[in-house]
Amino acid sequence: MLQKAKEILQQVFGHADFRPVQDQIIKSVLEGKDTLALLPTGGGKSLCFQIPGLVAPGICLVVSPLIALMKDQVDGLKAKGIKASAIYSGMSLREIDRVLDNCIYGDYKFLYVSPERLKSDLFLERFKQMNINLIAVDEAHCISQWGYDFRPSYLEIAAIRVYHPQVSVLALTASATPQVCEDIQEKLEMKRPNFFRKSFARENLSYSVRLIENKLEKGLEILSRIPGSAIWYVRNRQATHQIAKALYQMGISAAAYHAGLSMEDRNQKQEAWKTNQVRVIVSTNAFGMGIDKPDVRVVIHSDIPENLENYYQEAGRAGRDGKKAYAVLLANENDFEQILERAALVYPPVDFLRKVYQCLANYFRVAVGSNMLSSFDFEWNEFAQTYNLGILETFYALKVLEEEGFIGLSESYYSPSKIHFSVDPSRLYEVQIAYAKLDPVVKIIMRTYGGNVFSEYITINESKLAKSLEMKEHDLIKSLKQLEQLEVMVYDQRKDKPQITFLTPRYDAGKLPLNFNRIKLRRELTLEKATKMVAYGHQNQICRTQFIQEYFGESADKGCGICDWCISDRKSKSPETVEIKLKNKIVETLTNHRELTERQVFDTLNLPASEKNLKILRLMEDEGIVNQLASGKFTLVTNG
Repeated sequence: MLQKAKEILQQVFGHADFRPVQDQIIKSVLEGKDTLALLPTGGGKSLCFQIPGLVAPGICLVVSPLIALMKDQVDGLKAKGIKASAIYSGMSLREIDRVLDNCIYGDYKFLYVSPERLKSDLFLERFKQMNINLIAVDEAHCISQWGYDFRPSYLEIAAIRVYHPQVSVLALTASATPQVCEDIQEKLEMKRPNFFRKSFARENLSYSVRLIENKLEKGLEILSRIPGSAIWYVRNRQATHQIAKALYQMGISAAAYHAGLSMEDRNQKQEAWKTNQVRVIVSTNAFGMGIDKPDVRVVIHSDIPENLENYYQEAGRAGRDGKKAYAVLLANENDFEQILERAALVYPPVDFLRKVYQCLANYFRVAVGSNMLSSFDFEWNEFAQTYNLGILETFYALKVLEEEGFIGLSESYYSPSKIHFSVDPSRLYEVQIAYAKLDPVVKIIMRTYGGNVFSEYITINESKLAKSLEMKEHDLIKSLKQLEQLEVMVYDQRKDKPQITFLTPRYDAGKLPLNFNRIKLRRELTLEKATKMVAYGHQNQICRTQFIQEYFGESADKGCGICDWCISDRKSKSPETVEIKLKNKIVETLTNHRELTERQVFDTLNLPASEKNLKILRLMEDEGIVNQLASGKFTLVTNG
């Protein structure tokens, strides 16, 4: 079966060979073993379930919290002629129903599901009937309360295993501590799992921390020294625009990227960066998931991430092509204080959590006991301003409500309009006769998309259809909505806003069943992780790659040799090497310029006339290599 897997790797995905550890993971999965794979960013996680899913008969269920990533992977598989679909927040029940039917009867190979869907009766009844060949759990660290991104909905995964007890589970994550790895195995009820881990060390990636006040100036200096594609991460949206503008004014092509931009803007900027029309993308952490651009030469952070897991993932987007790359953290003492202060605010008081939950219910007019798994367009900053709640405090409160399993939040993602004729052709024909104005609309749909529109949801482009009919797009949309009102068509209009989903029937806010112990534990864990991030920035005792390896429980017996600490350590241990290099440069300079003052010597070398450097010049005089003339200038001593 591994031979068949390699054929699929080459023929379908166009790769000559597996990356390190990939083949071992795939072999374990094909042998029907529960498997946990820890593959750092860029390690090729998706192929570890996509290839076994294609080798074995049946369908692979993929659980993932990242909607944009799910959509990208589904689109990528479809482009290769592989049947794949996804279920996530924002989809109508009718569309979900159709997708699930296709997965039972339509020889689909992959079904991607966001975790909150796993406990719905609609999903469970169909899941029982599917021919499942593998359950793949992406971002598996989300199942652990010891992890940095805990999601209670992930705890539903083990509950669905009883319906397919012979099917193995593959859990994948890019960053997990030993404690989290143990928790993953326990919570997923893995039976004697195989555990594979690729080293967290990246031989080509140089980590460094620069403690400075003027971050923009330092960032510009870094970009002038390191050519090639770059990502510059900041914390807030305003900073993305300020830095991108400053870089542009300095002649460096740059674009600002964050979740508040329209989907069209984001796609356009992302594409310009991927095709090297723009050199630097200045972004919040909304950027990067699923972006596999191999030739990023430097990743700069001018704000400190909340924890080492986030930093490692974001920094790891540099140098995926295996060539030398740099990850630079720009920080000052104020930043270190701020990250610790912010960590203390991440879990707000219980009264505030209840207040935000009540405001959400009022905002969307949700009655007590209703609206489980209902999704709405949601801009949290607008919501916070509406109720005068405080923007940052509201953000943290929403995250806690998500962790507690009451709501699901998803960043804005583009979901194109979809249609599906829900009646047979004869009933549709009756409507065409009865409503003459709708007849041309039905005909253009049938001509453009064919009979599939009766059997599945078809993506449409209203602008193109309107152009074909020589009518305004607004009028076409009115006609499509009328067809829906007549109950002959399902019309899901495009979405490109963030979504909020109520994952439980709405509670009375005063009786909201919060898990106080877990919230207390998570508060302590958040502070502990922030403290470790500060320690990474401050530390000067160990190689930075080793620090990261040890944080993730990997033993490391040698330094990377290329981080700022290793370079500094090497220089401190071999001052004679530095001294010899400087002596040679002084000889070369005086060979070219004959006579120079000590100031001119060091100006020519772009070095300070420091006590340390002057000492070497005096030493060269003592050794008879240079001579100081009566004029005060230095010259080389010539033999004979």
